[in-house]
Amino acid sequence: MGRKIKLLIADDHPLMLNGLKQVFDLEDDFEVIEATNGEEALELIREQKPEIAILDIEMPLKTGIDVAKQAHYESLSVDIIFLTMYNDETVFNKAMDIGVKGFVLKENTVSEIANCVRTVAEGKYYLSPVISEYLLRRNSRLAPEATDKYGIDLLTETERKIMKQLTLMKTSQEIADYFNVSIKTVQNHRNNICNKLGLSGAHALLKYALNHEKRW
Repeated sequence: MGRKIKLLIADDHPLMLNGLKQVFDLEDDFEVIEATNGEEALELIREQKPEIAILDIEMPLKTGIDVAKQAHYESLSVDIIFLTMYNDETVFNKAMDIGVKGFVLKENTVSEIANCVRTVAEGKYYLSPVISEYLLRRNSRLAPEATDKYGIDLLTETERKIMKQLTLMKTSQEIADYFNVSIKTVQNHRNNICNKLGLSGAHALLKYALNHEKRW
């Protein structure tokens, strides 16, 4: 048996929490931990270091968005999936701004949520098909922003520091060593920057960093 993927499931609705836990408990390659509110979820992310966290957006004490923002601020190495009952474009854009890897509606089947987790575990993004139009609108809006100075305003302070290191021709491993974080954390930051700026392609991020070198 190979190494198990540690998965946190955080939801204050017992039926959803138990249903998801039962699905992943049947899988040989997952180790499941659970939380029933946002504060507990954040503490478990810090202490147990799950690789993936499924967060209900609406939870007591801290929302899923609050947890994701704090995890991002602390550079915690976890891929986050948002689970929500609201098909809302504003919420979706907030999730993308934070850099979540998956966005799934609760109306979808448990099997689709499981598929989302497996997709994210492979290093990919997953969105419920019914909200794909949100991504298209978002990308069309961000693409022109990425070509001018206002696209830079979308980046956090940490992301700007990453861009500065890129202009020095540092590799992801060298950047990770410089900031004393994992290489996965650096790769997550790079993915988030590309997502915000609508960049794609092997060298697009480096080219953008060099073209705007004076802004870092």
